[in-house]
Amino acid sequence: MSHFSLDYRYLKAFCVTAQHLNFSKAARELNIAQSAVSRQIKLLEDTLGQQLIVRSSKKVLLTKKGQELLGTIQVFEKKTQAILQSSEQQLIKVGILHGLLETWFIPIVEQFCKNHDQLQIETDYPETLKNALVDGRFDIVFTPENIQSDLITSLRIFEEKLVLIGPSEVNVKSLWQIPWVVYNDDDHLMKLYKKRPDKIIRVNSVTAIIKLVNQGLGVAVVPEHTIKKHKSFKFKIHELKGLPKSNIYLSTLNFKKLPDHIDEFVRIIKQNS
Repeated sequence: MSHFSLDYRYLKAFCVTAQHLNFSKAARELNIAQSAVSRQIKLLEDTLGQQLIVRSSKKVLLTKKGQELLGTIQVFEKKTQAILQSSEQQLIKVGILHGLLETWFIPIVEQFCKNHDQLQIETDYPETLKNALVDGRFDIVFTPENIQSDLITSLRIFEEKLVLIGPSEVNVKSLWQIPWVVYNDDDHLMKLYKKRPDKIIRVNSVTAIIKLVNQGLGVAVVPEHTIKKHKSFKFKIHELKGLPKSNIYLSTLNFKKLPDHIDEFVRIIKQNS
């Protein structure tokens, strides 16, 4: 089977001429000289190694290959038009930190799903979410990183303040004497203190961490917004020096104009933040 590299620039001249079966009408529609139309079709035929049009002074006819090519182009155009003009709801793929999903994102999902059916949510670590966005596996990701590049742009959603929660009496200078409840080995308590307690509970769920602290099983560092709905819980909030303040960002690919379904989702997020 022979291999060729098709120059798609010449397909338009062929398609318009084939539809009109007239070179002069094709030239007027394309706003180029009739000789240019004829030349482009000849170059296309040379590339394919197949004659597509039989020319005469009075009539233009398509060869069998010309008819097949025109039919294929027309099917492609119809399918392309259907895709671009589709009014069906499109799936939005969201990547988010586990803690944000549990404590902040649910009301946004509830509001969005009142009028939309297509939503997919996955949790992962910030760097993984960022890479997945670039790879096209997500439309939107939520991370603490402000990513501004040729490929990605970020919008600040809110500031995330971290606090220590624990029993009513806590000596922050001797936290190593109290059991810790941490998210993972990169938890803020792990970073702040070199000396650590004998008992450490690791659980990758912010909601579970808060419940464990409420049961008196230790102290933990959590985002302040995650405990707002737990007002009846028994733990106390402590200010802890050295805890960073961070922002939560919504990141998307750097579209010149956001697709409508993503733009609407972003609008809902702005309203709830």
